[in-house]
Amino acid sequence: MDATLKKQLEITATKVRLGIIEGVYNAKSGHPGGSLSIADLLTYLYFAKLNVYPDKPDEPSRDRFVLSKGHTAPALYSTLAQKGFFPEEELKSLRHIGALLQGHPCIHIPGVDMSSGSLGQGVSVAAGMALSAKYQGANYKVYTVLGDGEIQEGQVWEASMFAAHYKLDNLVMIVDNNGLQIDGKISDVMSPYPIVDKFKAFGLHVIEADAHDFDSLEKAFNEAETVCGQPTVIVMKSTKGKGVSFMEDNVSWHGTAPNAEQYAQAVEELTAHLKELEG
Repeated sequence: MDATLKKQLEITATKVRLGIIEGVYNAKSGHPGGSLSIADLLTYLYFAKLNVYPDKPDEPSRDRFVLSKGHTAPALYSTLAQKGFFPEEELKSLRHIGALLQGHPCIHIPGVDMSSGSLGQGVSVAAGMALSAKYQGANYKVYTVLGDGEIQEGQVWEASMFAAHYKLDNLVMIVDNNGLQIDGKISDVMSPYPIVDKFKAFGLHVIEADAHDFDSLEKAFNEAETVCGQPTVIVMKSTKGKGVSFMEDNVSWHGTAPNAEQYAQAVEELTAHLKELEG
């Protein structure tokens, strides 16, 4: 990856993380851990991969994105704000009554292609979007992000079977494999392992990647572009709470908002990192 682009992506991802913390803190509720683990991925998608248009959010030719693990909406909202779909100030009213940004993605929000949050269902919608593109002869691609705990849902595997059967090579599924879900380690709650082998068995082209390495992400998505006749799933290894020291790999931050002291520490850490990158 070009060094200049990589540095800009790192800067943007840090700003996205700051927005996540800002939103969840002001909401006094939400899901920071899994939002932080996909901040680099969403930054890469929206600033280096997707054909999307903030001034024309409903442009028919745009690529589609579905956040199947909808509880990590703070990450999507912060990324969309950085991209210019709506003002960053909206993040401070996250989950407030009457606010634009609610606890899960809603299709009326500029840049949001599908309401989501019932785990397992987003990927089915994404597969339907991809099939629709095939029927219409449209060139857009569909991307969807699933949690590794989410793939315990049977509907995920029905959607995978559907996508493979209809040869949806315009569909890219991304599994955020941070190893933790609300009740603990995914391997203890209901192990989905071996994740790679299972998706292969369902007929998908599988790529493994590092969720926090932009070179690795670029390599994975470039490979996905070459796949014909199969949907692709990128299984990316990530760290829950990435970027905030006391949240990293700590299951208690799955669905907990920081208090004032914790908020201040998180902002201080991320701001220091941002200054280092920009310096």
